[in-house]
Amino acid sequence: MISSRRSFFRQSARIAVSSGVLFPSLKPLTESYFTEIKRYQSAKSAEALAADEDFWAMIQQAYTVSPTTLNLNNGGVSPAPTLVQEAVERYFRYSNEAPSYYMWRVLDQGREPLREQLARLAGTSPEEIAINRNATEALDTVILGLPLQRGDEVVVSNFDYPNMMSAWRQRELRDGLKLNYVKLPMPCEDENRMVKLFVEQMTPQTKVVHLTHVINWSGQVLPVRKIADEAHKRGIEVLVDGAHSFVHLDYKVPELGCDYFGTSLHKWLSAPIGTGMLWVKKEKISKVFPLVPNEQPQSDNIRKFENLGTRPFFIEQAIAQAIQFNNAIGSARKYERLFYLKNYWAEKVKDIPGIELYTSLKKGYSGALAVVGVEGLKPGELESQLLTRFKIHTTPIDKENVKGVRVTPHVYILPSDLDRLVNALTILAKESSGKLAKAGK
Repeated sequence: MISSRRSFFRQSARIAVSSGVLFPSLKPLTESYFTEIKRYQSAKSAEALAADEDFWAMIQQAYTVSPTTLNLNNGGVSPAPTLVQEAVERYFRYSNEAPSYYMWRVLDQGREPLREQLARLAGTSPEEIAINRNATEALDTVILGLPLQRGDEVVVSNFDYPNMMSAWRQRELRDGLKLNYVKLPMPCEDENRMVKLFVEQMTPQTKVVHLTHVINWSGQVLPVRKIADEAHKRGIEVLVDGAHSFVHLDYKVPELGCDYFGTSLHKWLSAPIGTGMLWVKKEKISKVFPLVPNEQPQSDNIRKFENLGTRPFFIEQAIAQAIQFNNAIGSARKYERLFYLKNYWAEKVKDIPGIELYTSLKKGYSGALAVVGVEGLKPGELESQLLTRFKIHTTPIDKENVKGVRVTPHVYILPSDLDRLVNALTILAKESSGKLAKAGK
């Protein structure tokens, strides 16, 4: 049964790639593919489908991941499905036939249909969506472009992403802004407590609250909407870092209640590496200066944020293939699967002596990301042991009280893959415990 479904998926992928010569944003998925997906939709709820391994084995076949090295650092950057890879390659070859003609006069004409697809995915107007290269570029555009003055205050947290904090600190140094830090506990399963911590840092001088929706250091999900509502009551704008939440959690951008939003598309969307998106509420666009200046820096046209000069159009256009693949899975089904995978392995190791989890296992407070530590092993040592001995790729985390490795499965990861992780952590915890006991610690 699984074999036939795998064959079906491979055939569907080939048809999807080969049909439509130019713009993937205008090319629908095959009717047979939708028929198969709808069959699953009608048969099971999103939550029940999360554990249907026949369905997810079919999804796995869309990827060309290593069969030996287990990639559990999809939070850094995710591999793209085959149909996305082939789209990039096809457009790259096409561009090189006559670069200035095919890039600027042909491929560039696909940006508006692509903008519309991204807007539908985000639940916004196309006139609020700018296409760029990553969350850092998107968020730094806002951070460095907002008209803030000396003495203005910004609320940030001790767990915000380094690149964005560097941008805020540059403005602090250059423009005399004041940064007020929220010290977040990790993990936290009390929304009211998190909201209170942010509100306590808001003053009459506060102009912006910076919120990391899903914290990369631990997988903690912040109650963004509740914090944003409190900020808006005080006339404060809200900037959301959605690098780890967009098409990972099940939501639309306007539901967050923010004013500005930036994300990477090469993480949970599985778009080509080096793709991102900026959303700015329509009435806010004119006040933000673009990161790369253009002729009308105070225009209310969202496209002013795309003035990057020559760039890889072949990468940008293949975002549409990733959107099609993501939509075929479905937002709710995708989140339920990712949450299921995180809890699958975490539940198995949480009570093992010497192992500590730094991430909640409850819905609403986490998704796919989780951090695990082993007593007696520093984060770098644990990461190295997992990779060299067990061929499991993770990323070390040493931030505040969070000390371990971050594990981030994606939709192509199966429970059998995570059993490898559970086995490795069990062995390492036992070995480390023995060494500590021998040393009398």
